[in-house]
Amino acid sequence: MKIAVIGVGRWGVHLLRNFLAHPQVSVVAVVDPQAERLAAVKQQFNLDENILLTTQWSALQQVAGLTAVAIATPATTHYALIKEALHLGYHVLAEKPLTLDPGECLELCQIAEQQHLILMVDHTYLFHPAVEQGQTVVKAGKLGNLRYGYATRTHLGPVRQDVDALWDLAIHDIAIFNNWLGQIPVKVQATGTVWLQGVENRELTHSPSGLADLVWVTLTYPDEFQVYIHLCWGNPDKQRRLAVVGSRGCLIFDEMSTTSPLTLLHGEFERQGNQFLPVNQKPEMLELKTGEPLQRVCDRFILSIIQNTTPDISSGWVGTELVQILSGLTASLNQGGQPVVLKINGF
Repeated sequence: MKIAVIGVGRWGVHLLRNFLAHPQVSVVAVVDPQAERLAAVKQQFNLDENILLTTQWSALQQVAGLTAVAIATPATTHYALIKEALHLGYHVLAEKPLTLDPGECLELCQIAEQQHLILMVDHTYLFHPAVEQGQTVVKAGKLGNLRYGYATRTHLGPVRQDVDALWDLAIHDIAIFNNWLGQIPVKVQATGTVWLQGVENRELTHSPSGLADLVWVTLTYPDEFQVYIHLCWGNPDKQRRLAVVGSRGCLIFDEMSTTSPLTLLHGEFERQGNQFLPVNQKPEMLELKTGEPLQRVCDRFILSIIQNTTPDISSGWVGTELVQILSGLTASLNQGGQPVVLKINGF
């Protein structure tokens, strides 16, 4: 299967690495507007002379038998690139988010269906062994009655100049919560703080106040389950921690853990008179499958093309839902934290 990789920056280079190693794939072209990046990946991967290296997207139309493209370019470029790729008959794997506009996402999904092509979004966390195992634990009812969820995603950079911390970071945790709960939020709230890039950057963002460096998110699901997310790219305390709390325990996905990324903390209350005493407390480190999540993404994309089946776990439709949620959160952010009711796919 002949594939081209579009964009070989920080993330695109990993897509290139995985597709070069895939037994059912032949990378036939690499596109990037910066010639020095093309030279760097040619040297890094010792690319065959037959692979087209070009700064021009339009040059791909000269590649015979091209089946699919993997797009890892800035989010602002996604809509135009994906739309043209679909009209040219290419299957598409796109870096998240699908686009920055829900209407554009919906249009791309409809074009893919009309053209009978695969449109998949690289929501890598949905293919992480810890997330897959976590979904199994939640669905099995091991946490008892679900009560609430929380997540923290902080670090010191990189600071984006095209989107704020909400669009840069939140999509990961929202995707995981939706996956574990099997639900989509019906109401969202967000508040934020801008320190680094104020109103002079308003032309680059949905927010008239600039690019928020710190964002607090609240998601409310149909069953009234609520999630609270802390996002910041100006915090030296790097955290990647997400949890769902129930009446009988707490499931924690902690990427920074030195012991196990997925832990089930058993524990519940036993009532004695008018007191509630903790009982049955014990940690359980859950065993996980091995494998790089991005490799699984690439494998699923190729398998979906071969079998002509929509990759439900991370389809264009899933990507559209997440963009709709982020758009609702942006609206709330711009309104000072006012709740926004969502009508997913209903606009």
